[in-house]
Amino acid sequence: MEHLSKKIHQNGISYTLVGDYYIPDLKLPEESRPIGRWGRMHKSFLQEHRPVQYNELLLSGKLWAYLADLNEQAADRLACIVSQMQEAEGVNEELKAHDQLAWVGAMNSIRSRAEEIILAELVYR
Repeated sequence: MEHLSKKIHQNGISYTLVGDYYIPDLKLPEESRPIGRWGRMHKSFLQEHRPVQYNELLLSGKLWAYLADLNEQAADRLACIVSQMQEAEGVNEELKAHDQLAWVGAMNSIRSRAEEIILAELVYR
């Protein structure tokens, strides 16, 4: 009777002997960052419109990191766009102190337009 080693390494993958079979020691990479709102929307978009890309990311273990990166980029870009629009349209602390209702309306408009830009640039591409 032949003695089989408990662990082997072939083609860059480690295997562990379980009963009569070698099972690959596969482990998904650890990613603790949240994918957030933008990442969830992009994930749905990929599943529906880019299934090959979605499956490649999923099977390679890179999906969660990809979505977390996209979410961070979207949040940073949103903050930048909102800030630029506020400056361009004169929506500042002075307006907030003088006419709070107008400030809230202007900020809602700015945020809505900025989110549409994020959706077009990052989420639905």
